[in-house]
Amino acid sequence: MRRKRRLLPAPLPQRDGIDPVRVALPLDGTWPTVRDHLVERLAAGPGVIDAMVRDGRIVGADGAAVTPDTPYLPGASVWFHRDLPAEVPVPFPLDVVHRDEHIVIVDKPHFLATMPRGSHVTQTALARLRRELGIPTLGAAHRLDRLTAGLLLFTVRPEERGAYQTLFGDRRVHKEYEAVAPYDPDVPLPRTVRSHIVKERGIIAAYEVADAEPNSESHIELVEHRSGLGRYRLTPHTGRTHQLRVHMNALGLPILGDPVYPVVTGPVPPDDFRRPLQLLARVLEFTDPVTGVAHRFTSGRTLEAWEAYDTWAG
Repeated sequence: MRRKRRLLPAPLPQRDGIDPVRVALPLDGTWPTVRDHLVERLAAGPGVIDAMVRDGRIVGADGAAVTPDTPYLPGASVWFHRDLPAEVPVPFPLDVVHRDEHIVIVDKPHFLATMPRGSHVTQTALARLRRELGIPTLGAAHRLDRLTAGLLLFTVRPEERGAYQTLFGDRRVHKEYEAVAPYDPDVPLPRTVRSHIVKERGIIAAYEVADAEPNSESHIELVEHRSGLGRYRLTPHTGRTHQLRVHMNALGLPILGDPVYPVVTGPVPPDDFRRPLQLLARVLEFTDPVTGVAHRFTSGRTLEAWEAYDTWAG
């Protein structure tokens, strides 16, 4: 059995809740200097690496700044912070539901990504929590789509993160979602939807493959309806990307505010927070793998299209 390689501690502190970038120098490298390797490998543009070296922004494992003459050492590592573009703040609170020495449970608002990715870096739940709670070791045990609101579990201690991630991987977490979508009396509910969902990298929308072995399963119930709208309880038994959105759309009940299903709409300005997707991770229930405590958490948020449709649609 191979032992998991232990990662070196970063010699630079986090910045705005974001870890520094680590670059491992290949064992078979023959570059004369670290600077030469980074210029070739990172393709950062003319003069960018030289400016970072000149300013002492790239450091080795001992925290000492890399100089233009620092020799290339195969297998070594260097660290630096990326220059991040300004992001539009997501103007909604990130509510802490539960906090102990092992986990933090938060109630995420719509439009806030879970973890840094792409153009969303500092304006993410992980980065904000690290800053607001002062816990630099905080890590996400799972994720929600940026457009979905609701409950998220974060771990405090890196050595325990795997135990909580395994809960989700082994489907030992009970999750319930709430959604607002059109009401159609001709769609028989409750029902369990199973299908084969494919999500290709670089393509926004996932899609279903007919007659393929199902890899996704969702139980869908109608809780109540009025004025042509329904409030639904969605219980996923698997965790495919966009699964609930795909399954609701397949039933002819696309979730209100969905910019992908049934039709991918054009991009909206980053400061447009109108008409959020009406999908909420309402319940998170599990037995703590570290303490053995049985937890059940419920989101305190509501879906605006159900409470005040005209306000949501305005």
